[in-house]
Amino acid sequence: MGLKMSDDSNKKHDQKVVKTAVGDITNANVKDSQQPKLPWAVAFAMSIAPLCWYGPIGSTRSVLIPQLFAQIDPVHKVWAVGILATVASITGAVSNLLFGALSDVTRTRFGKRKPYIVLGTIVIAISLVIIANLKSVVAVIFVWIIAAAAENAIAAAIYPQISDRVAPKWRGTVSTFYGVGFTIAQQGFALLAAQFLGNIKFGIYTMATITVVLAFVHEALIKEKSNLDEPKVPMDKSTFKKYFFFPTHDARDFYLALSGKFFMVVGSTIVTTFQLFIFTDYIGQKTKDAGVSISIFSMIMLVIGVFFALVGGPLADKMKRVKGPVVLATFALGAAALFPLFVQKPWAMFAYAFVAAFGNGLYNSVDGALNMDVLPSADTAGKDLGLINLSNTLGQMLGAMVASAIVASMGYQAIFIFAIAMEVVGGVAISAIKRVR
Repeated sequence: MGLKMSDDSNKKHDQKVVKTAVGDITNANVKDSQQPKLPWAVAFAMSIAPLCWYGPIGSTRSVLIPQLFAQIDPVHKVWAVGILATVASITGAVSNLLFGALSDVTRTRFGKRKPYIVLGTIVIAISLVIIANLKSVVAVIFVWIIAAAAENAIAAAIYPQISDRVAPKWRGTVSTFYGVGFTIAQQGFALLAAQFLGNIKFGIYTMATITVVLAFVHEALIKEKSNLDEPKVPMDKSTFKKYFFFPTHDARDFYLALSGKFFMVVGSTIVTTFQLFIFTDYIGQKTKDAGVSISIFSMIMLVIGVFFALVGGPLADKMKRVKGPVVLATFALGAAALFPLFVQKPWAMFAYAFVAAFGNGLYNSVDGALNMDVLPSADTAGKDLGLINLSNTLGQMLGAMVASAIVASMGYQAIFIFAIAMEVVGGVAISAIKRVR
């Protein structure tokens, strides 16, 4: 009986084909006719979503933790950063897919996404407080694994809320809100974290507080309701395969989007992972001066990135193109690395910031809509978006691993060559998508 109900549900979803300017959307959970007006509360909630998890924990990982390692073990700081990113990314790879799938099948009076977001936030905050008081690299890495699992639980549950709550015609707009939030999370929090390089403990405490406060603001706006009225998913062989394994039906473009994101993230992570060390060890600045440079770098990335995140979505809608802007953004990230490749001066990294900010802003604004439009099914949005997040996590892992190896064997300059190559491959993969224009 339960399996038949699941099959009937699949058939209903398969019939939800929505014609849009960019292609045929077959994964709509909410029809356009059911949502005549933009869901503003959801849009604002999604603009805060990246600030709940990526902002605090991402800036801690890229700015504060490297400085903490430099204080604990300055000789092995580069490899310590690489190892932390690697083991945390492996944890994230598993937890992102797992929690995404679990949130799809969860039925509670709080909804299916909220439990993972709230509990994940609390675990992150506790983990950061513990890390701030540790004096061992090994201990920091061990606790960070727990934080990474919680981070990916939030990421896997929070992004599918767009698929759950937004009709296809509003996805581009809501994706723009999310993109602006993500750009602020990337650059604004890096700027904020740089102000605490002289007081790492207080900086990490601040990030722990922010993640809790913003997560509860997000939940207050999104107003996720009970989903106990939804049919329970029977845990048999067929549904287990559907919700916990890689999609195999109508998934070509999905995998191209996943691959493109993976290579894009690898290329950008190589640079951002060693942002502090690039200014100190590659360019030759002192830690205090590097803190100022990171602040300038982050401010450029923030202002330019937010601008293009704001205009990217409407521009893509006007052009009736989603894929093209994402491809352009990916190539721009590769072009940005040309500046520090040839010039070992602070201004070269600032020039990188200008071009990369354009790419990041445009990418963050439009990539979300592209990902939604290539999902194989609305039923498995959490799991499938978890897979796309997995490409992000694995990209960060490989980027950190390769960057550590390259710095150790060939120096910092070589990482920019590798970054350019990865962005080109990512752009080519995305350009091969056929379902959307």
